[in-house]
Amino acid sequence: MEGTAEAAGHAAGAAVDATGHAVAGAAEAAGHAVEGGGGPLSHLPAAVEELLHFLGTQNVNGHPYGATEFVMTNYIFFLLISIVMLSVVLFIAVKKLALVPKNKLSNAVEALAQFVRDDIAVAMIGHDGTKYFPFLATIFFFILMNNILGLIPGAKPGTGTMGVTVALSTTVFIFFNAVGFKNQGAWGYIKSFSPKGVPFPINLIVWFIEVFSAFLRIFTLAVRLFANMYAGHIILGIFAILTALFTEPLIEAIQTGHNIGGAALGALPAIGWLMLMTALYALEVLVAFVQAYVFTILSAVYIGAAAHEH
Repeated sequence: MEGTAEAAGHAAGAAVDATGHAVAGAAEAAGHAVEGGGGPLSHLPAAVEELLHFLGTQNVNGHPYGATEFVMTNYIFFLLISIVMLSVVLFIAVKKLALVPKNKLSNAVEALAQFVRDDIAVAMIGHDGTKYFPFLATIFFFILMNNILGLIPGAKPGTGTMGVTVALSTTVFIFFNAVGFKNQGAWGYIKSFSPKGVPFPINLIVWFIEVFSAFLRIFTLAVRLFANMYAGHIILGIFAILTALFTEPLIEAIQTGHNIGGAALGALPAIGWLMLMTALYALEVLVAFVQAYVFTILSAVYIGAAAHEH
């Protein structure tokens, strides 16, 4: 998984940092950019470029590395942390379970697990959906923990790099195809890609299209998760840059004691950018849950389609 993440980091450009870390990095980049003088917006391109570099996939020791080298990247490091955190949370939640649960953490984990079982596994697959609940719950909680970890200042989400999301989608692809071969048999599952009653040679064309679309799910699942996390965090970082760019002149004026009134007037737009940044941060909390839900429910849909003959 680490090697995949590194190659994807070079191919895709740069993965997104944790929301809180993006805010801090953007503010720092903006602070350095303003030193050059000129209007605040004149420094925006340089500050954004510095931000993107700061948010990119990097070796944990800060040294450059090649696309074929096997190293521990910053995103994989925090992915491992999320696994440890998830293990601790689930251990505590299970340990505190009771017939009438009183522990808030246990209540939250149990509610989420029941949601995955009833509203995703059973709802999308059918009465036998409980057989696939452990797999779907693992996917859901893994993505959710990584997304939430990415909102903590100084951390990065494991799902913020294409290497991890491709590994997740490939796992789902292998799993639902294994279910199809097991439930329908090899030949039955292969034939299921072409609807019954379609005449030859149309059925052959449909079969190739369906097989291609099945393989395409690897990329659609991966890109959907990565792109949503990436877009939100980058926009949040840009809002942080704009806030810092308009605030920096006021800070310098206060330090020097010159033209404080004019600097305060020029810093008024920073209030709007700060409000937008705060609102977007709250939205990113919701996105963390929504993206875990979307990835899991689509996985359940694919498993259901493979498990039952149609």
